[in-house]
Amino acid sequence: MTQLRVLHTADWQIGKPYGTVADEQKRFRLQQERLAAIGRIRDVVRLQEAQLVLVAGDLFDSPTPATSAVLEVLELIGEMEVPVLVIPGNHDHGAPGTVWHRDDFLRHQRQLAPNLQLLLERQPLVLDQAVVLPCPLLRNQDRSDPTQWLRGFDWSSLPADRPRIVLAHGGVHGFGGRDYEGDEEAQAGANNLIDLAALPAGLIDYIALGDWHNLKQVTPQAWYPGTPEPDRFDQGDDNQRGQVLLVELQRGATPEVRPQPTGRIRWHNLQVRFSGDGDLDRFERQLEELTAGRVARDLLRLEVSGSLSLAGHRRYQQLIDDLTNRLLRLRIKGECQQAPEAAELEALTARSEDPLIAQVAQQLQNRLSRESDPDSDEASRIRTALCELFHFATTR
Repeated sequence: MTQLRVLHTADWQIGKPYGTVADEQKRFRLQQERLAAIGRIRDVVRLQEAQLVLVAGDLFDSPTPATSAVLEVLELIGEMEVPVLVIPGNHDHGAPGTVWHRDDFLRHQRQLAPNLQLLLERQPLVLDQAVVLPCPLLRNQDRSDPTQWLRGFDWSSLPADRPRIVLAHGGVHGFGGRDYEGDEEAQAGANNLIDLAALPAGLIDYIALGDWHNLKQVTPQAWYPGTPEPDRFDQGDDNQRGQVLLVELQRGATPEVRPQPTGRIRWHNLQVRFSGDGDLDRFERQLEELTAGRVARDLLRLEVSGSLSLAGHRRYQQLIDDLTNRLLRLRIKGECQQAPEAAELEALTARSEDPLIAQVAQQLQNRLSRESDPDSDEASRIRTALCELFHFATTR
């Protein structure tokens, strides 16, 4: 029986725009890191002596990527020096007029990546080492199961000694690939749903799936590798992203699957509630543990609540400003309230050298004391005004 070492990857999404990242230079950094991940995949192929690379859809983020991106991808694939089999996914589907039919792709692919084989037909590809059963997506919106052609297939026509691999892109019944459970940056949908139960048991050795952006084993034979470079914040527990899968295959045997790390950019979630200024030290330690001194290599989704004194809030704001510059993206949910301490209010209202500041501070303090709801919008505005006044008075 033929033994085969395969590298399974998917969802490179080269050209992803990262529209939620405001800074143009930071967007470019994220886009370039996705290209750099292909180089790390190449290194895994060489180090692990993989014989075949499978890309299960969405190599590009768009069906019409820029020619410059196409050239960079082809050069990196050519450096892998083993057969690289690619199917279109929902982002880079195979309809006429898409990248796969363009002259620039066809011409440069022959020159830069002759080892790349694009699979646009739903028919077996018989190789010396394996049989690949491609299930390409040929339209952007398609409710049909891309593996449906295998249900009436004559399996006896295939060589009996080579492992059989289904290469497909989409969600599976009981697990919708693009249902990212509340992540507003993801695209939800149920197109191209694959019915794994309809595929014949025992006749397929490995099902190489794409579409879900985290590592997931669906059955002993069916796996999602996740994206080789993470592209969003965690959606819950057991998120594993930034890897490819090294798969040992033999006809009739359960595949041996080992994740290989390829990701570099870190995406973090952090929840923090401030009960007083003492929590700022803990907050700084948490940030240091997450980023470990890195610059322009992390993104953070921060959920914040609670309150700080006026001085504490000023320190908090400085931390936030520093994070904004240091991170590729900082997304803040919630708000840290400003709760003036008695000593701070007294320092403002008793400023004999600044009678106008003292008078304004006293008026604001009186208005705040009359607010029945300390969490109301009006109370928040008064605290903000006191914080600005405190900042003005202590930094002149």
